[in-house]
Amino acid sequence: MSCRDTGAVTDDLVAKLNVDVPHSARVWNYWLGGKDNFGPDRAVGDQVKSVFPEIVDAARQTRAFLGRAVTFLAAEQGVRQFLDVGTGLPTAGNTHEVAQRIAPDARVVYVDNDPLVLGHAQALLTSTPEGVTTYLDKDLKDAPGVIAEARRTLDFDRPIALMLLGVLGHVESPAEARDIVRALVAELPSGSYLAMSDGTATSERVIESHRQYNESGAVPYHLRSVPDFASFFDGLGLIEPGVVPIPDWRATTPDKIVVDGYAAVARKP
Repeated sequence: MSCRDTGAVTDDLVAKLNVDVPHSARVWNYWLGGKDNFGPDRAVGDQVKSVFPEIVDAARQTRAFLGRAVTFLAAEQGVRQFLDVGTGLPTAGNTHEVAQRIAPDARVVYVDNDPLVLGHAQALLTSTPEGVTTYLDKDLKDAPGVIAEARRTLDFDRPIALMLLGVLGHVESPAEARDIVRALVAELPSGSYLAMSDGTATSERVIESHRQYNESGAVPYHLRSVPDFASFFDGLGLIEPGVVPIPDWRATTPDKIVVDGYAAVARKP
């Protein structure tokens, strides 16, 4: 597949893309049934699926959790500001779409550092007239930089929902990952929320599939134990039902699908 097969790719963007190396955002896009991926991304995606077919369910369940979490935050808690870090490639049901359907004046800041994501964000992530949608080209690990740039759009005197969905696995050390989350949460005002989901090392097949993925040349992704995942919420007030498998978080109709991933939402006191 050439760069020209991907709709939002411009000449400037082509110069920045390394399409010979798989990228997690594009592999995830492939699993979700998207078209914004390249041959190496699909090859790795198929390799992982051959070991762990449920990865496609995990990708779709993570997207469904995003919808439920944002709906809960916007409709039930009155949150009007969202900081979505590691957003990945836009697909149906993005954070701003869900939030602004409920509250057209919602303000959403997306953060990622992949040039393909940037190109799509500029082309597709358009806001309602009443609200704001912006994109920051920043690294997850640069928490001070993320916060400094987000302050240009978000009011840090009002509650903000920090979204970290399927992104912390790019940080190998659990301690470093916790430090990043704590640095981000520390800057949020009281009454803000942390919404997270991530893959967990809860089956031998998912562990093996990620081992193969990490050997593919893509940026490695590291699974967490469930206790490590739960530790991201230390000091925060967990929203019912707490830290649970992704399909089980406030689902109106329980899904029998089992995925190796957990999710939770918590409030900052």
